[in-house]
Amino acid sequence: MNGLDAVEAIAIDLGCPAKRDAPMREYTSFRTGGPADLLVEPQEEGQLAQILRCCNAQGLQPVILGNGSNVLVADEGIRGVVLCLVPGLHLLHEQDGMITCGAGVSMNRLCRFALEKGLTGLEFAFGIPGSAGGAAFMNAGAYGGEMKDVLTGCTHLTQSGERGRLVGEELALGYRRSAYRENGFLITSLLLRLAPGDKTEIQARMEDLIARRKAKQPLEYPSAGSTFKRPEGYFAGALIESCGLKGASVGGAQVSEKHAGFVINHGGATSADILALIRLIQNTVYAKKGVRLEPEVRFLGFSAV
Repeated sequence: MNGLDAVEAIAIDLGCPAKRDAPMREYTSFRTGGPADLLVEPQEEGQLAQILRCCNAQGLQPVILGNGSNVLVADEGIRGVVLCLVPGLHLLHEQDGMITCGAGVSMNRLCRFALEKGLTGLEFAFGIPGSAGGAAFMNAGAYGGEMKDVLTGCTHLTQSGERGRLVGEELALGYRRSAYRENGFLITSLLLRLAPGDKTEIQARMEDLIARRKAKQPLEYPSAGSTFKRPEGYFAGALIESCGLKGASVGGAQVSEKHAGFVINHGGATSADILALIRLIQNTVYAKKGVRLEPEVRFLGFSAV
């Protein structure tokens, strides 16, 4: 029995959905990407730990996927195992202004839960695509707020399935980074500290921000949100537009005409199209402005990026 067979066997034994040659375009917000050799959807943390231990024993390094909203998967797909956390890890609990949230919970669901509990502090995150685990992993932020403002701790599993926790400064939260980008551990839950607030005011703020997103961002097209990190002293979208790249395209990939900071799948794009357009943007902006744009998007399955 090879490594993939062993992981598939234990997943089936645990009752986890497992799919060979899973089309990653169905699991990513770009709606592109080739097949993963094996995709497994653990339903709870205990199952996830056992699968991680099996992967470790077989010498496999699994790819971790949340909502697939900040990744670009190669057209050739992903060799090995992909662990998708969204179907499981969906705990939501509140006590005394502290929310415990499973890593697979969507950010919109988390924000609505905070609203139901009359807690403020997460309004900035309403409309951020992706899962809570992904938001903690990259310290997601928008409209003047970021996860570091409310995140106090995370539980995780190591590559060998051992449970652990990081709190406070151990999280090393900075602009689009956290300790988890370096240590390779898998976030399983988040602990967030929020403040009591007025439900009407919280809802009004959430509705205002989602209206602003719809007005300014190309939400009607598949994308991975903002394609590039904000370079110090600049805004990526403004730089790209000033270089005359708004509306530029490679195959089915296009720089959004609504917001130049977004690369979109305008229709029929391949991952190769999207990557080529990202490279065109980076090279053009550097040549004309002397600024290097760093992608926010994670590249999965590419031999060299």
